[in-house]
Amino acid sequence: MPQNSIADVAGLTPCKNSDAFQKRLKISVNKLQSRLAKYDPSTPPALALKEQIKKTEARFTKYSRSGILCGKDGLPHLIADGRWNHAGELMFPGLLFIYIAGWIGWVGRGYLQAVSTFKKPTEKEIIIDIPLALKFSVSGFTWPLAAIQEFTSGKLLADDKDITVSPR
Repeated sequence: MPQNSIADVAGLTPCKNSDAFQKRLKISVNKLQSRLAKYDPSTPPALALKEQIKKTEARFTKYSRSGILCGKDGLPHLIADGRWNHAGELMFPGLLFIYIAGWIGWVGRGYLQAVSTFKKPTEKEIIIDIPLALKFSVSGFTWPLAAIQEFTSGKLLADDKDITVSPR
């Protein structure tokens, strides 16, 4: 078990203090450097590998400075247990995911509602009308406000009589 483990978080260690994390950095950089040795220094593959080495070192440095905890395997672990000191590890990516998923759903909903009024709606579902879809895509960024507006006006939810029920 690592010497500097944090007892309240399943034996995890800050990445900057984790020997396994440092070993992973060394292995990653060594693999890239061994690939780099196969190329002349000024060739595009060599330049790309040098850039990848810099990015790898920067990524490991960022994890070391961020206070993220690492396991015995040297991999960073995100703590999602409700404590506010770990909220940034999952809250921002989680909210971003919800926003993007909501945007996709809202835009798709609007497009399907619009094409349902066309002469051949099934055809418009299969062969997407790009100008119409782009119109909804651009307007979809404000979906949270539009959803609240439709909910408060009663337009968002369908009446019970409009919902079909399976005859089981």
